[in-house]
Amino acid sequence: MATIVDVAKLAGVTPTTVSRVINNRGYISEKTKSKVHEAMDQLSYQPNEIARSLTKQRSNTIGVIVPHISHPYFSKLISNLENEAAKKDYKIILCNSKDTATKEKKYLDMCKSNRVDGIILCSGNVEYNMINTGNIPIVLEKNFEKGKLGIQCDNYQGGCLATEHLIKCGCKRIVHFSGVIDEEMPADNREKAFIDICNKNNVEYFIKKFDINAYNEMNYYEYIKNTLSEIDGVDGIFASSDLIAAQVIQVCYELNIKIPKDIKLVGFDDVEISQLTTPTITTIQQPIKEMAKLAIHLIDAKYTNTEILEQTILPVDLVVRRSTSVE
Repeated sequence: MATIVDVAKLAGVTPTTVSRVINNRGYISEKTKSKVHEAMDQLSYQPNEIARSLTKQRSNTIGVIVPHISHPYFSKLISNLENEAAKKDYKIILCNSKDTATKEKKYLDMCKSNRVDGIILCSGNVEYNMINTGNIPIVLEKNFEKGKLGIQCDNYQGGCLATEHLIKCGCKRIVHFSGVIDEEMPADNREKAFIDICNKNNVEYFIKKFDINAYNEMNYYEYIKNTLSEIDGVDGIFASSDLIAAQVIQVCYELNIKIPKDIKLVGFDDVEISQLTTPTITTIQQPIKEMAKLAIHLIDAKYTNTEILEQTILPVDLVVRRSTSVE
């Protein structure tokens, strides 16, 4: 197995120079860097990341814990987090908690034992006062907690925009497919806004929540079908995610309900699926790229002594597409 001494000999430099190239320390000419990297490639030399992290007190890794790796929102968030992390020379350790407290706790412990530089927690099943990450900064995406870093989109604003848009489109009986029964989620603030706007405008409304199994399996079809079969005269639907909205379109097609002629539909997130359905889905656009960039910045700030806000709420936008267009 090649050593740093072998790389130095082949490149015609000192082992100290090789170390400086690997750790990006001090000025080294591009010509020298190129020679060192070519020697590393020829010898298939891989730096010892554990040893480097012990020396630098940094691992240049960030743990990302999500409840559902296949959910369109989290998939998009993960992609943006990886892009933003790479810009600052961080690597991502991705953990899929399956929305269970046991797995979430194990992943938190694993991140701590692997000396990650920060953790981005998009799952929230472990009690926050039970989270002990030492000096490792942790960024919360699901719910805010005093003394911890947090980033969310403005869920209340999004609920207002979605509901106001449906009312402007003439909707009088609106269903909101909300969050999970007995689970505290960001979607709860979308529901609060929905109720406030409906009451303000004297609009009849109905709220339907899902059990945890539907959420974990990401299958809302039967809930939606039963709701539309039980409630007469629904002319507007606000779905708390684009994934739910896409399944609303499937159910309406089966029940011969036309969107947007019979029912106007608004989703939430603005992920790719919102533009792949027929009709395309009017939705609330979360600033996912900005959220990812800020999450990485909050972690990096600890090591660059940059002043930051502990908790940030970012504004959202209404994106109007065919599911609410007035024909």
